[in-house]
Amino acid sequence: MARGLDHVVHAVRDLDAAAEFYRRIGFTVGARNRHPWGTHNYIVQLPGFFVELLTIAEPEKLGDDGMSALFGKYNETFLKRGEGLSLLLLESKNAKADVTDFERANISASGVVRFEREAKRPDGTPIKVGFSLAFAQDSAAPSMRFATCQQHYPENFWNPAFQNHANGAQAVRAIVMVADEPEKHRAFVSGYTGSTDFYVEPGEMSVMLPRGAVSVMTPARFAAAFGGLQPAPGSYLQAIRFAVADIAKARSIAQEGKVKARDHRDGFVIDAADAFGATLSFEPAAKSGQQSKS
Repeated sequence: MARGLDHVVHAVRDLDAAAEFYRRIGFTVGARNRHPWGTHNYIVQLPGFFVELLTIAEPEKLGDDGMSALFGKYNETFLKRGEGLSLLLLESKNAKADVTDFERANISASGVVRFEREAKRPDGTPIKVGFSLAFAQDSAAPSMRFATCQQHYPENFWNPAFQNHANGAQAVRAIVMVADEPEKHRAFVSGYTGSTDFYVEPGEMSVMLPRGAVSVMTPARFAAAFGGLQPAPGSYLQAIRFAVADIAKARSIAQEGKVKARDHRDGFVIDAADAFGATLSFEPAAKSGQQSKS
């Protein structure tokens, strides 16, 4: 069964500055959360998907096993190289079954890893949230990591009040990965997502999911799709494509927040240099999807 997008980790060095940046471009940002292994985060929710702004706030708490190693130390290493999108997670109905699927596809990087933490409702009431993760590894991108995420108390996590954004963001359209040779990642992407619904054109390979898509683009194709400078060679997560209700309003909010944005096609783009290492694309929600698949 195909897995939809669940969330993406946007790793940053100054967490409060990143949260304020997302507020200035019109997103509702939740409260600061703390993990027992030393990472802190802010959450930006959309229906069924969220951006996890994350930093290593207490490195002395990092350990050598479980979430501390697979998640905490991985992001610590990532941030030594730079800021940006460090980890993609897909929605899971059963993390244990995902591990089995990943082992069958020869992409498994862990067993089931479960953790819980206390969260707070908007009125301050404490609640419990819990997750089970199954990690996967793409042999063609050894420095990257992927996972699925099963929520155990989804009723405590998802909150429509946090999904109402001044910029009119309604959904995530895709997460975009840059790779020198996209086809080298096809087997991994299919095994990881559980989907064989591919759209292909020169320099691009995208897989359609129940929620959003995962696109893999060459640096040249990425530059053509989003404008701006051609990104560096390599294999890494680079962009989030947001669907918004009113492009003019979203653009105005970014301008009022003194954020650099480039008009591109029928939307606008905030370049990685101005968005803590991640390219953010804002596109009309009514825009049609891909025109052909192969």
